[in-house]
Amino acid sequence: MSTGTVASAGLADSSEPPVGPTGPAGPAGPAAVALPPRAERAERARQAAERLRAGGVEAVAVTWVDNAGIARAKAVPLDGLVHAAQWGVGAAPCFDVFLADDSITTSRLIGGPTGDLRLYPDLDRVVPLAAQPGWAWAPGERYTQAGGPHPGCQRLFARRMEAAAATRGLGVKAGIEVEWTVALAGPPQQEPQYPTYGPAYGMQRLTDLSDYLRDVLRALGEQGLTVLQIHPEYAPGQFEVSLAPEGPVGAADTSVLVRHTIRAVGARHGLRASFAPVVEAGAVGNGGHLHLSLWHDGQNLGRGGPGPHGLTAEAEGFLAGVLGALPELLVLGCSSPAGYLRLVPSHWAGAYQCWGLENREAALRLVTGSSGERSTVANAEVKCFDATANPYLAVGAVLAAGLAGLDQRLALPPEFTGDPAHAAPGTVPRLPAGPAEAVAAYQKSAVLREALGDPLFEAVLAVRQAEVEQYASATPEQLVAATRWRY
Repeated sequence: MSTGTVASAGLADSSEPPVGPTGPAGPAGPAAVALPPRAERAERARQAAERLRAGGVEAVAVTWVDNAGIARAKAVPLDGLVHAAQWGVGAAPCFDVFLADDSITTSRLIGGPTGDLRLYPDLDRVVPLAAQPGWAWAPGERYTQAGGPHPGCQRLFARRMEAAAATRGLGVKAGIEVEWTVALAGPPQQEPQYPTYGPAYGMQRLTDLSDYLRDVLRALGEQGLTVLQIHPEYAPGQFEVSLAPEGPVGAADTSVLVRHTIRAVGARHGLRASFAPVVEAGAVGNGGHLHLSLWHDGQNLGRGGPGPHGLTAEAEGFLAGVLGALPELLVLGCSSPAGYLRLVPSHWAGAYQCWGLENREAALRLVTGSSGERSTVANAEVKCFDATANPYLAVGAVLAAGLAGLDQRLALPPEFTGDPAHAAPGTVPRLPAGPAEAVAAYQKSAVLREALGDPLFEAVLAVRQAEVEQYASATPEQLVAATRWRY
């Protein structure tokens, strides 16, 4: 459960969008995020295609992540990249109301069989896939056929929130830990058979799967990613990899790319990966912890201030906003009902709405790093999130909640030391123990509704409500079986 705190410029995001002045997202509804001129996009795509062709690439997969947390894809042959950059690739808006099992619900503003969108690859992030020879990958953004931003596009939402921080003079560095469980390849209904049963965090697991893990590291490095560490985790067959932090949108992109890469490497080794929050009922599950740090003029706002443990007033207000909004943020960061099987006390999952210095049981963990490097590595970790989250929604919503807390100059409550499960009853609030409780908190959140805009806010709500109903009578074993290989 590493911190991912080493500073890195990361890979460049798309040009920043304009953001209005009236709140975390600017004016009501999504702020304008204009596409570059079509001729400029075409020329850049031609240059990218030449580079990719020289590396043996024949096709490009363009992905987006839906509101159920599933990465969806459209692919084009390399010769079609210029056209895709100019005119986009067709993508139906109904994907915004897909559930994790591919069933479809609807919402007031998004849903149904009518209409179409255009999916545009972000040419700044296109990269050859080291474990899939002949293929490249790019994250996509969705626009209307008239060229306007699709109000349901999750990546555009994250870009707006990153820009909203910039309008306040703030830079944000982020990283998303990737935990996964590796099992022998088999049919979807098969219970996981682990290729290693070594001890938790044990060197034996690295020995048993040294070729596989080496190939994961090699592929990530060839794709331009900086790995901070890779190590065995607690549960059988479980591992974690941490990448260098970057901008919020870049960090979300990277988390998607890392999971694609781990799956592809595993396929070459006769293995499959699960990023689901629980792989076996009752066992420790996979998290997707989000790390964030605030910066101003090159200074880390987590140090040198008058607040707790040296937090500046800006950083304290930001974290107080995030802490206060955690119940509703779970709808975006712990998306599947299966996530609540992981979110249990005394499992380092962050089941309580409290914060603390290096407290792995607190939902919000302050990480200051070793003496001598705190000015560069201090950050906060949101521990209650998992990989069922759409990473763009998760990082964007945390920014929205944090910026609201900063604007309101909120203060953190007293920190909690130790395991809050052992505190006197009523001392420390428990986060929602089930998805219906989180959905109820989300429905009341004016901050998230304003930031997301009604179409995206309500599409997320429709998906969550449908999945709550879908799994209302499922046993933990049935819920795990239904989601184990979907993530």
